[in-house]
Amino acid sequence: MSAFEKPQIITHIQKGLNYTVFDCKWVPCSAKFVTMGNFARGTGVIQLYEIQHGDVKLLREIEKAKPIKCGTFGATSLQQRYLATGDFAGNLHIWNLEAPETPVYSVKGHKEIINTIDGVGGLGIGEGAPEIVTGSRDGTVKVWDPRQKDDPVANMEPVQGENKRDCWTVAFGNAYNQEERVVCAGYDNGDIKLFDLRNMSLRWETNIKNGVCSLEFDRKDISMNKLVATSLEGKFHVFDMRTQHPTKGFASVSEKRIPYPAVKERFRGSGDGGRGLGQPPAERDVVYSARFQFGLESR
Repeated sequence: MSAFEKPQIITHIQKGLNYTVFDCKWVPCSAKFVTMGNFARGTGVIQLYEIQHGDVKLLREIEKAKPIKCGTFGATSLQQRYLATGDFAGNLHIWNLEAPETPVYSVKGHKEIINTIDGVGGLGIGEGAPEIVTGSRDGTVKVWDPRQKDDPVANMEPVQGENKRDCWTVAFGNAYNQEERVVCAGYDNGDIKLFDLRNMSLRWETNIKNGVCSLEFDRKDISMNKLVATSLEGKFHVFDMRTQHPTKGFASVSEKRIPYPAVKERFRGSGDGGRGLGQPPAERDVVYSARFQFGLESR
């Protein structure tokens, strides 16, 4: 097998940094990107880079009082391209990168660190108002409209007496008209919760047994189609958001990636192991344990 037939990541540009990076985002419709993180001295930093002649050039460095954990351009227009960030103190800020001295919007959003952030309604993606969703270690998920000061337009938090779980990831979806919109949130204990913002209710929940690292809809601006959830220990789950069982929820398939050496050892001297794979695959990562819910089996 040719080396080029194997999955590979080709490094285009590489640059060392003197701080911890927590997030990185492309500036929409440009050759620029921003990195966010914190210096060893405990302050936050945003750096703006541009790709020039096969290298990256630092255009601006912005230092802030608190470490910055996450950011998004999803709720801004293409003309403004404001960056919304969440920091370790629970603050939500929106920055004009051309004049970053003072945020254009600021609110104390959470009691603890904001782990994750997402935006919709900006950049021409998704119908309806421009909104930002934040998820925090305090167990709450909040939706913000930058046109409304101080108070969130929606607040999803545990009921009284329920344990507060660390929210690791959030994602907007289903924003295909002016009324419909959902927020999906993933937590450290494997919980996934789907909130319907139109009816202000919990639409669906499940548990994938491992902490949920990331959630993403295939597209935010169409009726819900596919949702991908990745979790600890290399697992990922794909949910069919248009096939919902009244009691078992959405149809899904889950898979886990394991390195080739482990697969080679598993299949050593055992033919195809009853899995129809024949001889051990070539040296590459493979996918195994596809599992369909609702009693369906992979064919």
